[in-house]
Amino acid sequence: MRITRALQIGIGALAVAVAATGCGGGSSKTATEHAADGKLTIGVKYDQPGLSLRNKDGSFAGFDIDVAKYVAGKLGVSEDKITFKEAPSAQRETLIQNGQVDFVVGTYSITDQRKEKVDFAGPYYLAGQGLLIRSDNTSITGPESLTGGKKLCSVKGSTPAQNIQKNYANDVQLQEYDTYSLCVEALKSGAVDALTTDDIILAGFAAQNPGQLKLAGKPFTTEKYGIGVKKGDTESRGKINDAIESMINDGAWKASLDKNFGATGFQPSAPPQVDRY
Repeated sequence: MRITRALQIGIGALAVAVAATGCGGGSSKTATEHAADGKLTIGVKYDQPGLSLRNKDGSFAGFDIDVAKYVAGKLGVSEDKITFKEAPSAQRETLIQNGQVDFVVGTYSITDQRKEKVDFAGPYYLAGQGLLIRSDNTSITGPESLTGGKKLCSVKGSTPAQNIQKNYANDVQLQEYDTYSLCVEALKSGAVDALTTDDIILAGFAAQNPGQLKLAGKPFTTEKYGIGVKKGDTESRGKINDAIESMINDGAWKASLDKNFGATGFQPSAPPQVDRY
């Protein structure tokens, strides 16, 4: 009986240990503490040309990547000590909360709803919601023209498609995919009529598909891109805010936008004012 009892206790303890390590597998350390150890794990997108793109050789390029590297450098972490982890829109809060990433730089709009779960440094860029359509499309000129049951693509966990459905065209048919690149393929194949998200994201895809895709109309919202950190990590948020301001002031911010979008014809927004809420 003692052996059975001991075995039961042992199994119970093992189950608790497995559960504890299985819930995200992340760290309880803050971004600042990890930086002090000389390494950072940063959540980014893998499929956004001009912003955050994983190349075939495994390297990363784009404005968001430059921002992430600059911030890491200001925290004392060199580029070769950064691990980039994919952070799809629907998983960003979970990755931060579970400690699987130290922070997220991934076209992450600051909203009151998201601020209930994570904290934000920034904004580091001001985008606006737009529409991407096929180059031969003449019927879609803005959100008001998305009538007659047109098919609109966006990404799970993002809000642009719902915004159009709520405020512009309530009969639009929403098609939600896991990534924007899948939406682009659906648009090119004719499976959907338009893709909606932030204009700077769309500009990257348009530049990647010249003659096939174009932006329609003008931006119709303001999206404040922030860097997401764990809720209550005031120290890390403050240091990241300092880094963002430094990047804007020393010219690195503009240089990155010129490098990544200068040849596309897209006109980036003016530098934002960091909000130290």
